[in-house]
Amino acid sequence: MVRTLVVRGLLIGLLAGFVAGTFAFVFGEPRVDAAIALEEAAAAAEPEPASASAGEAGHDHAEAAGHDHGEAAGHDHGEGAAVSRPVQKAGLFLATGLYGLAVGGVFALVFAGLRGRFGPRDDGALALASAATAFVAVILIPFLKYPANPPAVGDPETINSRTALYVVMIIVGLAAVAVAVATARRVTAGPWQRRVAAGVAFLVPVVAAWLLLPAVDEVPEGFPASLLWNFRLASLGTQLVFWTAFGVLFGWVSDRVAGRPALSPAPSGG
Repeated sequence: MVRTLVVRGLLIGLLAGFVAGTFAFVFGEPRVDAAIALEEAAAAAEPEPASASAGEAGHDHAEAAGHDHGEAAGHDHGEGAAVSRPVQKAGLFLATGLYGLAVGGVFALVFAGLRGRFGPRDDGALALASAATAFVAVILIPFLKYPANPPAVGDPETINSRTALYVVMIIVGLAAVAVAVATARRVTAGPWQRRVAAGVAFLVPVVAAWLLLPAVDEVPEGFPASLLWNFRLASLGTQLVFWTAFGVLFGWVSDRVAGRPALSPAPSGG
């Protein structure tokens, strides 16, 4: 049974990845192109240092010519060709597809462990609830603290620290979900009291991390706020599309396999 769920998760994750890739291609890639154009324009506008003397100028010219036509040319037509914008756009679907495969496999294993133990008893409802929880814990919570940035935003020297902070927020989101579930299981009062207690238990570690972890603001002066905002919306929207498509499809297929009229009203007895 676990093997069947894993295969289901892989296939549905791949499909959801392509759906999310289509959304990212339509709504995200134009913002990336605009950010790259700004970055290239800023680099072209930087003044070149003047030579100290005519002899040094000749030396600088020869050395620069060797660099431009050697190292730089090799980069532009070697490494640069491998990651050109057309290749990146085509590789977007490969990246989202691989992302879907990885997420789908992990989700299926977690789903197998949750069935009959936590959450709704219905497979379709459990899949939707699990996908929504994963989106909030793994995507939304880290994004609210450390949102995605387009090219030309962010210091390359701080990428390791920024990545570490983002991973910490993912861990906080997962821990908050675990604490909320444990709290809900311990509260023996009515359903509303249980939900309130679980919500408070979820917010405590999230708010604490928000206040204690350092902020990251590396947006260069003059960068268009509308471009930054639209890029971040497209980035978050891509994840929302993926998790919505994945949760709905996984739940629908699970209910179909179980013989239920998934995501549709039950047929009348007549």
